[in-house]
Amino acid sequence: MKLLKLLKRHWILAAVGLTAAFFVVDAFWIPAKAGLAQHLLERAWLRTLAGEPDAKPWPWADTRAIAILEVPRLGLREIVLEGSSGRNLAFGPTLINTTQLDESADRILSGHRDTHFSFLKELKTGDLLRLRTATQTRDYRVRWQEAVDSRQQQLVIDDSIERLTLLTCYPFNAPTSGGPLRWVVTALPEF
Repeated sequence: MKLLKLLKRHWILAAVGLTAAFFVVDAFWIPAKAGLAQHLLERAWLRTLAGEPDAKPWPWADTRAIAILEVPRLGLREIVLEGSSGRNLAFGPTLINTTQLDESADRILSGHRDTHFSFLKELKTGDLLRLRTATQTRDYRVRWQEAVDSRQQQLVIDDSIERLTLLTCYPFNAPTSGGPLRWVVTALPEF
């Protein structure tokens, strides 16, 4: 009887230990994966600058690094990815436009409010934004910022206007993601 109780206790302790180990590994896996992804994206960007037109960060990637977004006042530098899918948004801000970045005057970037675009809440009117592609560097100044309801206003891409628009979910501190509100930052070129 004592042996049976002892064995049962060991199995329970083993199960609790394995469960705890699973959660510890899971907690470290996400940041480790994100760090590795940023390293691979940086390497892909350097290969793009070296002339490799379709430098993928990993062999099965459905995206590539197409630009660098900088906010000098905040000391911020983000790698911009091609293809605005949920999967790509997990790794960085993405280009919404369907045309190539260098071919469009109206550039729209999207990012998650709680990761890569969390800095939008710190932007001020007049802040400098720099967008570097493989072939050009453009400076923009933040002209206005506003919360919009996506049910009532649509985002319009208009290549007759040169601008940089940054877009994320809103409010920044919402307990759940999604919802109809968007924070829109519009920046115009610096001449």
